[in-house]
Amino acid sequence: MNPNDVIFQVTVAVMLLGLLAVAGAAGWRRWSRYHARRRLIRSFEAVSAAILRDVLIPDGSGGQLHIDFLLLTGRGLLVVDYRDVEGVVFGGEHMKEWAVMDGGRRTTFLNPLEALYDRVAAVKLLAGEVPVDGRIVFTSRSKFPKGRPPRVMRLDLLEAEYPAVEAGNPHPGERFRAAWDQLTSQAEASPLARG
Repeated sequence: MNPNDVIFQVTVAVMLLGLLAVAGAAGWRRWSRYHARRRLIRSFEAVSAAILRDVLIPDGSGGQLHIDFLLLTGRGLLVVDYRDVEGVVFGGEHMKEWAVMDGGRRTTFLNPLEALYDRVAAVKLLAGEVPVDGRIVFTSRSKFPKGRPPRVMRLDLLEAEYPAVEAGNPHPGERFRAAWDQLTSQAEASPLARG
């Protein structure tokens, strides 16, 4: 066999193995994200009678607002702004920016509470007399060493604030179903969906 043929075959084999490794890593990341998203949705489904995710609703002034999750709970409607953040979070109700420290890396983002208040107000316009509340929900990988600002919670604490209903029992949120149906007729799929 010609030495150039051997080199060519080894090169092709190494390239194929490299492509398989890259494809496998990409597939694993996609599978992991999909299952993490399913776990997240199951957490929200456990505390609600119905759920909308990644929707646009009218903002009351001719525009639309994106809502990550809207839940029909026993306490009314809950607007959820979901944050998948890992690290130590420093933020306050009146701070313009919040910071996240993850190891030696520091990132900032705008205070999410102002946008949450706008979303809650828009839902209230559509919901009539039904109580509407809002929460910024962070993953359990987030830590708040200086305390959590108002309306901010971690996902692992959601059931403590919004208890799940035992199987077979009617969900207390059903009493708000008419308002929920009215609101869902106004919602449309958002192009900002995270998948």
